[in-house]
Amino acid sequence: MFSSVLNGAASALSVTAVLLCLAASAVCGLIIALVYRACEHPNKGFSLTLAILPAIVQMIILMVNGNLGVGVAVAGSFSLVRFRSLPGKASDILIIFLAMGVGLCTGMGYIWFALAATAAICAFYLLYAKTGILEADQTYRNIRITMPEDLDYTNVFEEVFREYTKSCELESVRTISLGTMFQAEYSVRLKDVRQEKEMIDQLRIRNGNLPIICGRTATIAAEL
Repeated sequence: MFSSVLNGAASALSVTAVLLCLAASAVCGLIIALVYRACEHPNKGFSLTLAILPAIVQMIILMVNGNLGVGVAVAGSFSLVRFRSLPGKASDILIIFLAMGVGLCTGMGYIWFALAATAAICAFYLLYAKTGILEADQTYRNIRITMPEDLDYTNVFEEVFREYTKSCELESVRTISLGTMFQAEYSVRLKDVRQEKEMIDQLRIRNGNLPIICGRTATIAAEL
């Protein structure tokens, strides 16, 4: 079932075999794009890229099939797409790698394997994305607090964190604004996410109403 439809090197490719590989690439690319759109809601350009990418990779592999240059061609095409696409999330990198892997399979003629792998992996992706099995901890927050240099950051916020968080850890401290201010970064887990604003208000009272950044992931704050 998973045997290759290609017989011979690129110079001996038949039109029928190439069209079969191209059709398989198109189907797999469309499935990947639709599944990713259902889970992550990317823009149109990214969805088009996912739909067409397997066919492009397939074309490259077909042209070098059976030659020593296949390794160089694959590495070059993978690097080109990776750095030109500039994915912003880990899931973007994952789905691009999947599309390119499918193109590699169809380019080698394993169209049934490519279809089966696409269906299986996309099914797993839908399962994990829609059921919340791997859902992030909704109580986790990364907090960056800016404060004057004369404020003792070691214990000034201890009372607030004890009241509103289940756990709190000071990750880093740095000086900003030519050393006139401190910026401390904390990793905390809230007792109640509905009290997030109340906690921030209490922190503002203690840091002189200077900027506070609170989010589920580390955020790059603009230096003052």
